[in-house]
Amino acid sequence: MTNEAKYVKIIEWSEIDGCYIGSCPELFYGGCHGDDERDVFDELCRIIEETIRLYREDGKPLPAPLCGRDLVNSLQGTQ
Repeated sequence: MTNEAKYVKIIEWSEIDGCYIGSCPELFYGGCHGDDERDVFDELCRIIEETIRLYREDGKPLPAPLCGRDLVNSLQGTQ
């Protein structure tokens, strides 16, 4: 699994903006937006890859990813 794949990718519809909003809570919020859900997801993945590259170039440690079951448990308050 790549580092990029470990980060949560959220695509949600915004009634206020009238479009899909893509974000990655561990790295940034509101990273991209658009009318097509799949296009927003693809763009979000590219932004995550670029953000990870910039972290590495700057010598900064990457934030810990919230992935898989741990995220679901934390959202449900069961951890």
